[in-house]
Formats: sequence, C-alpha cells, structure tokens
Amino acid sequence: MTTAPRLISALAGRCRPRTLRGRLSLVALTTATLVMMVLTVVFNAIVRHHLQQQADDELRTRASAVAATVDTRHQPVRVLETPHDAALDTNVWIYAGTRLLEHPASAAADGTITRAATRLTAHGDKRCSEVTAGDRIRLCAEPVGGVRPGARPTAAVATVVTAINLAPYRASADTLLIASLALDATVLACTYVLTRLAVGRALRPVRTMTEQATRWSVVASQERFGTGDRPAELFRLGASLDELLDRIRAVLRHEQQLTRELSHELRNPLARITAELDWWQARPRSTDETRATHTSIAEAAASMRTICETVLDDARAGAHTVPGTTDVMAVLRRFTDQHNSREKARISVADITVAETAGAETAGAEITLDGPETVMAGVPAALLERIVAPLVDNALRYARSRVALQVSPAPDGTRVAVVDDGPGVPGTLTAQLFQPGRRAEPADGHAGAGLGLPLARRLARSAGGEVTHDAGHTEGARFVVRLPAG
Repeated sequence: MTTAPRLISALAGRCRPRTLRGRLSLVALTTATLVMMVLTVVFNAIVRHHLQQQADDELRTRASAVAATVDTRHQPVRVLETPHDAALDTNVWIYAGTRLLEHPASAAADGTITRAATRLTAHGDKRCSEVTAGDRIRLCAEPVGGVRPGARPTAAVATVVTAINLAPYRASADTLLIASLALDATVLACTYVLTRLAVGRALRPVRTMTEQATRWSVVASQERFGTGDRPAELFRLGASLDELLDRIRAVLRHEQQLTRELSHELRNPLARITAELDWWQARPRSTDETRATHTSIAEAAASMRTICETVLDDARAGAHTVPGTTDVMAVLRRFTDQHNSREKARISVADITVAETAGAETAGAEITLDGPETVMAGVPAALLERIVAPLVDNALRYARSRVALQVSPAPDGTRVAVVDDGPGVPGTLTAQLFQPGRRAEPADGHAGAGLGLPLARRLARSAGGEVTHDAGHTEGARFVVRLPAG
C-alpha cells in the first residue's frame, strides 16, 4: 500500500528542478497554467451560452414567421398556404391545441422529434428543450392566438414548434475549444521560455559574483563586491559580503600576527634546547654539568608548554560560554591556597635553581585575599579561575613580596582587583597593554609570552565582563576584573 506513494514521491523529487532558475520557471509555468485553465473554461462557457442564444433566436424568428400563416380567427384553425413556403415549413410543427396539423416530411408523426414537440405544446407557453435523434436537436414552442373560451388559461389556440440541428453550433464551440487549448499551449511554452531567459538574465550578476568569489579565494584578492552596476538587492548583498570578507581578513591578520609572535616566543626556548644539547654532546660532561643541562632543557620545555597552553586557552575563549553562577570568594580562596602551598613547597626544596631562574625577587611573593564572605558572580567557576589566573601570574612575575586579590560587590555585578607591589606598568605601554605579544621589557629576564592579559580580557568579555588596567594606581600595578551579577 505504501509503495505507490513512495514511488510518486521519488519521481517528484527527481523531477524537481535543482537550480533557482528552473524552480522560478516552474513556478511561473504553474501559475500561468492555472490562470489559462480558468480563462479557457470561462471563455468556452460564455461561447457555448452565446451559440445557444443564437440558436434560440433563430428558432423564435422562424416560429414568428410561421405563426403569421396560421389563422386562429375561425374554427377550425387553418394554415394559410403561401407561395414558396417549402423552406418556411422545414422542421416546423403546427398544432391546434394539442392536435397536430402539420409536421415536416422528414419527421414521422410518431417519431422521437415529433413526440418531443408534442410535449412542448402541452405546456402552452414559450419553451425550449433538446432531444437526441442522431444529433442534438433543439426545439422551441411559440403560442399563436388567444385562449379558447372555456379552456384552461395555459391552453393556446395554436402552437408552432420549430427545430434546429445543433451540430454546426457544437462544431463551432469545439473548434473554439481546440483553438483556445492550442493558444494556451503556445502561451505556456512562451511563458516558460521567456521566464527562463528573464530569470537567467536577472541571475547573471549572481553568477558573476560566484565566479569572482571563486577567483578571489584562490589568489586572496583585495577586490570587493561593492563595485559594479548591480540591482539594489544584489548591491546590498554585495555590501554584506564585503563586510564579511573584511571581518574574515581582519581575523586572518590577527591570527597571522599572533602566529608570528608565538613563533618568536617559541624560537628562544628551542634555541636554548638546541644549544644545551650541542654543548652537552661536544665533549664528555660531569654529573653536575649533565644535571644542569637537563634542568635547563626542562625549563625550556616548561616554557614552551606554558606558551602552548596559553594558545589553547585563547582558542577556548572564542567558544560559546555556558552561563552559570559562582561564589567568587570560594573559588579565589581555593586558588590562593593552592598557589601559596606550591610556593612554600618550592622554596623549601634544597635545590632552588628553578626559583633563582624565575627571579629571586618573586620567590617569596604571597597571594592574599580580601572581601565579603559571600559574593556571587554570573560566570562558571572554571571560567572565573581562567580569567584571574593570567592576571595573578603576571602580578607574581613582577611583584616584590605581595599580590592582593580584592573582591567587592558593584551595582552591575562584582569587581575583582589584582594588585601587586612591583614596579608598575610603564606609561608608554599603557595603550598597548592588552595587545597579544606585548611585554613591558622583553629582556627583563621574566618568562612570559605576552599573551596573559589579552587572554584574560577575551575570557571576561566572552562572559559579558571586562578586564581593565587602573592607570591611576601607584606603587605597583592594579588590574580590575568586572563580572556580571550572579
């Protein structure tokens, strides 16, 4: 039972045009077909009604002419004979009351047509009907004279019935129907062809734009769609595509710049690893020298890992941020406790080579947390930690002895300030502080890729917040994280 509908659906899917030009042409053809069908039906109905009216008018004209030869002033009713009345009496029946006086020689007195004429006469008024006798025959009755004394009101003194063969009229109607169908087919064919030509011409700019986009994607052209004489709709489309291309090009430029900066940052650790390996392989080394080489290589690898993790965090920042609510104090308290515990364990190790390499002034830096006991923010806990972590790392890198996290509620959300007692941000760097790869002093000996601050800002903005630098703060640096309300 379901095979036929599936087959029909499959055939319809195959026959459906795949191009916009074909679909628009099919829609125009379907619309024109419906309109032509309605017009054809209405036109032929009017033509057939008009031809029937013509046949009835001819029958009544002949009946009136024959009625002039019927004498109803005397009884019995007589038919006056006139010269050359053979043509006038063709297909004419004359009745006196219901009694047949004359009938055509070609019609028998008890034939089908005569019986139909007798039935018309019985009504006693003007009336027409059709009967089939080989062809369709139409008959019309015409009463003659007044009403007989004592007879029923509808009984006429005499009645003339005339008949006409409708075959010529029907042939004319059929010819007009065939002609209208042929005209419909011609109009529909012309409509389809002209629609395809018109749609093809209208879509020619779209095809040109497609070819241009294909060429531009291969050669990375600087050209745009906005130039050229195009319709208003395509001009607006071209303007939108130009804006999209500009945004894509800006993103590509940013990615290329970031790639160059990362390449520069990764080149130093790689050069350090290569130099250490070359130096170690040049001649046999003592155990202490080998341990120092391993330590240097491990530090360089750790630096590279930090740079790669920063890049991955930056990529994750571009993803959709899942909304959530977080207790800011609980997250930051756990974060500071973990950092302070690691710092104490690091300092207590007998071999403090790593700490000395990172900078003796940062070895004893401690993070403190200050704020209300419960402060809620509208960001997930993991995202809050990822926003604050680059700022804290940056503060620890330059702080002398202390990094403070200050949490405070605000009318539009929550504020988290990261404050250190280091040298602060140079005034010449303030405008470029959040640009990827920018550092206060690249040769200051501090590890870093210059990506932490931009990463923190992008993560905060992805959650509806912001990261700013407080330029008015003295005795160190102060960065403020604004978070939405929880």
